[in-house]
Amino acid sequence: MKSEELREIQAPLKETYRNNPEEAIVTLQSEGTIGEEGVTCRVDTGKALVEAGLHPATGGNGFAACSGDMLLEALVACAGVTLKAVATSLGIKLRGGTIRAEGDLDFRGTLGVSKEAPVGFSNIRLHFDLDTDATDDQIATLLRLTDRYCVIKQTITNATDIDILHTVKN
Repeated sequence: MKSEELREIQAPLKETYRNNPEEAIVTLQSEGTIGEEGVTCRVDTGKALVEAGLHPATGGNGFAACSGDMLLEALVACAGVTLKAVATSLGIKLRGGTIRAEGDLDFRGTLGVSKEAPVGFSNIRLHFDLDTDATDDQIATLLRLTDRYCVIKQTITNATDIDILHTVKN
């Protein structure tokens, strides 16, 4: 896709959102079903069915997807799409590239072994290996704007509130 094509697609959306900000608010959703076997949850991604389960470090067998891995995968996907959109918009040619996320977990927190150990990632690193002739300044701008507009990265960084709601079927 060329930058003109992307701008052409996005221009009417941007105009609508400027004039009617309420139309820019979209609720995304995901749904899972508690698994019948083992400690799992089946999630329909809209493209495939994923069964998430315990990480081997918490007693899982390694056959189910780990939700921590899925979080990192979502970060990589979002960062990759955002990077490509920003590069397209700026006219930066990318021949290819790899995005990798890695995060550190102390499973003592998750398993309740230590109250001092955090539950969740203590550090996440996002690596970009790009195949491009872009200048250092262009790459710096590309990464700065990717960071700014990556929904998953910003959500993780800014610790969005999560309301926990429930219903009970009898």
